[in-house]
Amino acid sequence: MAYQVLARSWRPRRFEEIVGQDVVVRTLQNAIAGGSLGHAYLFSGLRGVGKTTAARLLAKAVNCEHGPTPEPCGECVPCREIADGTALDVVELDGASNRGIDDVRELRELVRYRPTRDRYRVIIVDEVHMLTREAFNALLKSLEEPPPYILFVFATTEPHKVPATILSRCQQLEFRPVAAELIARHLLAIADREGFRLE
Repeated sequence: MAYQVLARSWRPRRFEEIVGQDVVVRTLQNAIAGGSLGHAYLFSGLRGVGKTTAARLLAKAVNCEHGPTPEPCGECVPCREIADGTALDVVELDGASNRGIDDVRELRELVRYRPTRDRYRVIIVDEVHMLTREAFNALLKSLEEPPPYILFVFATTEPHKVPATILSRCQQLEFRPVAAELIARHLLAIADREGFRLE
């Protein structure tokens, strides 16, 4: 078996494995179970608190063969492809590197077409606050009148830099800092499972 960085091998595969974000997890699971999922979410919080992981799990939840479900199976083709980063209908964009209007125009083009296989085309934009003003303006039209098969998930460490016109079209979920004691407990459990000796 090939070596995998611990951070990747222990990345949460289920909502219940996300540490310290119980309110966010419950909100998302209730929306999925109740059929009241929004078309756009803004996940905000410090780096490393689970925003991107939650976005990927949300993509699994809406596209799982047994779903939409608050607990994606993790075993079906859509779930595995999303975990591997090979799903055609889940697009991840780094807003820091792809911040211009041309990048957003490509996304808008994707929005026009139905998903290749899955229920939803999920567009995840990390560090969305880094987009240019022109890019935000281009994105606005897609957010105002999204097709029913599109789900936007924006993640940011700086929500105050996201224009009000974008914020008002998103359901906003704040990821809280994770308590040091909770992090320590989680790391000790991982170390134990990995067979590490700690002194």
